[in-house]
Amino acid sequence: MNVDKDLQSIQEVRNLTTIAKEAQLEFKHFSQEQVDKVVKAMADAGFKESERLAKMAHEETGFGKWQDKVLKNQFGSKTVWESIKDLKTVGVIAVEQNGKIVKIAEPMGVVAALIPSTNPTSTAMFKAIISLKCRNAIVTSPHPKALKCTTEALKVLSDAAEKAGAPKGLIQCMQKVSLEGTEALMKDKNTAVILATGSNPMVKAAYSAGTPAYGVGSGNVPAFIERSANVEKAVADIIAGTTFDNGTLCSSEQAMIVDRPVKDKVIAEAKKIGAYFVNDEEKIKLENAVTVSGRINADIVGKSAEFIADYSGFKVPNGTKVLIAHCSEVGRSEPLSMEKLSPVLAFYTVDGWLEGCHKCIELLNFGGVGHTLVIHSNDKDIVMKFALEKPAFRIIVNSLSSLGAVGYTTALNPSMTLGVGTWGGSIISENVTAKHLMNIKTLAFEVNPINNGHSYSSFEGSTLTGNFNGSESSFIESIEERLRARAGNPIIKNFSASQNSKPNKNNGGKVLGSGISEDEINKIIKEFNS
Repeated sequence: MNVDKDLQSIQEVRNLTTIAKEAQLEFKHFSQEQVDKVVKAMADAGFKESERLAKMAHEETGFGKWQDKVLKNQFGSKTVWESIKDLKTVGVIAVEQNGKIVKIAEPMGVVAALIPSTNPTSTAMFKAIISLKCRNAIVTSPHPKALKCTTEALKVLSDAAEKAGAPKGLIQCMQKVSLEGTEALMKDKNTAVILATGSNPMVKAAYSAGTPAYGVGSGNVPAFIERSANVEKAVADIIAGTTFDNGTLCSSEQAMIVDRPVKDKVIAEAKKIGAYFVNDEEKIKLENAVTVSGRINADIVGKSAEFIADYSGFKVPNGTKVLIAHCSEVGRSEPLSMEKLSPVLAFYTVDGWLEGCHKCIELLNFGGVGHTLVIHSNDKDIVMKFALEKPAFRIIVNSLSSLGAVGYTTALNPSMTLGVGTWGGSIISENVTAKHLMNIKTLAFEVNPINNGHSYSSFEGSTLTGNFNGSESSFIESIEERLRARAGNPIIKNFSASQNSKPNKNNGGKVLGSGISEDEINKIIKEFNS
């Protein structure tokens, strides 16, 4: 009997989420030390295999440059781990307001992660690492064009996690990928949260699934070179940014907006380092190659400038790194003003920072609102005006955008998932990282009493357990001991064999269980409730 592929995919999802949930129910009881041992092992394994996985991704998808993918894999494993290794995700994570507020971390459960074909191994590793750091499990839906390399990347991390003591089954990857299966994953009863990175339709589907979701959409990053900028560095940064992995990062520069006084110098510098400015006839050919029915042509995504020129029907000199076209409009009438995910730049000339400001806003509103903007300037006032007025949540200053927005060349949180805020249809406006994948429970003491009466009012200088000495650290240790005990009771230490066989005469009452008297149990309950 033949079973349709979509039904096989849906059934696979049910199986994978069930396995992942069972593993997560065990993993959630791990201590911080145990969790960190597991996650560090994952990051180390991913870093070690970064080159092999990069070559696999390039071979399978045909996108980008494997050498650049090595850096992305190293970033998505080791750099991400370094940024979250000190993040507390187990037990009491903070005591605030002089002991009036106590925050306790709880895992979310099973993370449904959608993985794009443009960054299939680095994004998969990144999402697995931040998920497990918070004691979650993860089930991924890889892009069909990147199934093998995504699966292998997750296998590397899964094997490392299990060797480090993690429950088997925490990391799962769909093999029978379909739209129906991915939809089923997002709606599955065991799925706690969706982490969607990819196209706008994918993100919209994630938010309409009825499951809590973090979704990030496309970027159409404008890079403005203001007249006070260091032109040589600015041009080098922009071209390095848009050519990194042949433009497959959503944070890659898509347009150059140049202040008129430095236009000639910018063009000269760009040509010096491998830019080719197309003529009017070549521009039309390029537009027809880059877009199909108003959308990006998948055939040119992540391809080199020389490949795209040849595909478009014109020749460029050997060693050409980027194709640049003079543009005047923004919108469907100017196809190259959209996100291109390739080393192709639109070039705009403006008179002054205010006109540059307006052009950047137009570009952001045409497919990149909320994402990222770059400004190259040495005028602090103008930089601040851009920061205050532009509809982008990452304003990169005097650095390349592709690697700056993800946190490689800047101090932003290292991430392969960049929030675009409500402007871009997302619930999050910052770089997504581990802190976004845990629930936080809050213990709150009274600060404005309605009724009089003596009672404990904070954790400072008071006791909630018989062995609490008034210090914050001992309280946290006490709570974490109880969490580790799972049942919420203090651990009874030094219980010898003789004590197990004989009741304590001082306690009185009958023996319950293995040598614990009724009075002892009542004492434990009283201490726990006090």
